[in-house]
Amino acid sequence: MNSDKTPNLIIPQLIIGLGNPEPKYDRTRHNIGFEAVDSLARDWGLSWQENKRFQGFIAEGDSPLPGKIRLLKPQTYMNRSGQSVRSVLDWYKLAPESILVIYDDMDLPLGRLRIRLSGSAGGHNGIKSMIAHVGTENFARLRIGIGKSTEKATISHVLGRFTPQENEVILKVLDLSRKAIELGLKQGLQKAMSLYNNQSVEIGSDLC
Repeated sequence: MNSDKTPNLIIPQLIIGLGNPEPKYDRTRHNIGFEAVDSLARDWGLSWQENKRFQGFIAEGDSPLPGKIRLLKPQTYMNRSGQSVRSVLDWYKLAPESILVIYDDMDLPLGRLRIRLSGSAGGHNGIKSMIAHVGTENFARLRIGIGKSTEKATISHVLGRFTPQENEVILKVLDLSRKAIELGLKQGLQKAMSLYNNQSVEIGSDLC
């Protein structure tokens, strides 16, 4: 037996972006998960289709990488995201360990991303709902930093929009996220964690 092989390599089959429906929430900090999967769909040439069974929009097909990939945007509102995710897992007979969920994190500075293979909700209502409906904390997540505000209350901050300067950073972070995800699809999320968790995009940075 070859002990060099990694039997528990984690390669996502379903990538979920968390956010809230309705135009008033478009491009808010709390909807960065939606922006991330929208960006992946554009880059990979996938089209969104509304699916009533899943209470969300789903895009599926071949990414530029080997194998089929599915993207999901739940339309249940953030605090009921788990309902949509559970229905997709049941329909396609996917294990919780096969998903990657992308969402905003105030505890990470703007310009940072962080991949983890499991963990608690950390106060995020979308992840609380997912853990409740999926029945485990053992699913991967990619957190995108939106930073904390010293001037605004938490709700005003997360439901507010990025400034033009912050938007420049977010575009680069979304590109960095895509590269991390594509590496995860090729070589496993563990490899992506080791290479991308310590990278950072600053305002005015040329990193891309």
